[in-house]
Amino acid sequence: MSKSKTEAGNFFEDFKVGQEIRHATPRTLTEGDAALNVALYGSRFAINSSDEFARGLGLPRAPLDDMLVFHVVIGKTVPDISVNAVANLGYAEFRWGVPVYPGDTLSVTSRVLGLRENSNRASGVVWVRSTGANQRGERVLDYIRWVMVHKRDPAAAVAGPAVPKTATSVAPAALVVPAGLSIKGYDDVAAGSSHRWEDYAVGERIDHVSGITLEESDHMLSTRLYQNTARVHFDAVAGKNTRFGRRLVYGGHVISLARALSFNGLANGFRVAAINAGSHVAPTFGGDTIYAWSEILEPAAVPGRSDVGALRVRTIAARDCPCDGWPGKGSDGKYHPAVVLDLDYWLLMPRRLA
Repeated sequence: MSKSKTEAGNFFEDFKVGQEIRHATPRTLTEGDAALNVALYGSRFAINSSDEFARGLGLPRAPLDDMLVFHVVIGKTVPDISVNAVANLGYAEFRWGVPVYPGDTLSVTSRVLGLRENSNRASGVVWVRSTGANQRGERVLDYIRWVMVHKRDPAAAVAGPAVPKTATSVAPAALVVPAGLSIKGYDDVAAGSSHRWEDYAVGERIDHVSGITLEESDHMLSTRLYQNTARVHFDAVAGKNTRFGRRLVYGGHVISLARALSFNGLANGFRVAAINAGSHVAPTFGGDTIYAWSEILEPAAVPGRSDVGALRVRTIAARDCPCDGWPGKGSDGKYHPAVVLDLDYWLLMPRRLA
């Protein structure tokens, strides 16, 4: 009898600090991916929607949505990193590189940075740094994320904990502005907002007003579209055996919904340049309605650029709870029960020209 040729994926005890992983399979992105991304999330940012708008800024055409790149790169890592995940826990040091255009092919590699077994010995947390590159070897995305992963055998002995230290934020000097981009031709009317970098104040809060109800079919399409094979997202039978009794929505899906909702108030935030930190505070399920609000944390100049500024933003997403009451953390440090996402990130935004 021949040995099975199928792969069960890595469990916690299979990871080793320093381990290098080259992920299958490369993915060529097309205009179809861009259209499906809009269908899933309703994103309206002009630079990703209009070739003419993008050309007016000196780009060859509309780049693909930054979060689409995020989904594809993470999706490539799932079969090796998180197919046996309990949950995705957090992000750090996310930095986007060169823009991705239809026709580009993305490949991904990862390195294991840290491991820590949970006290129940049934699972542990794995930290990885993953890098996505295009067909020319140019970096399109680089990030750290940590995932709670089941053990194959709770009794299996594992090495002692090795928890990496991650940066609290990405320095503004490290943010990448697309080559050739110029704000001289920026059209506020076409972009949907007259508010530029100078118009936002530290501590300002923005209720993005609208909600989007997340259907089961939406997150099932997204997991397949991004080739995300994590069982907690797509296997309803396996989901019945979890503490939730059903499938969990892919966390990146909620990030994209929050980003799309943020158009109302942050329409000129034309590029997500980096994620400083992020937490999936609570699970999300089909049928939940997602709302979002944002707080301005910090404006920063981009070295060498007088036409583009960076805006550090914290966006909170909540389920079944409109955000006019600013659900977040209370004085006791605990999150409002509706909060599902807490994301700290840098946006690139046009400045007013002298």
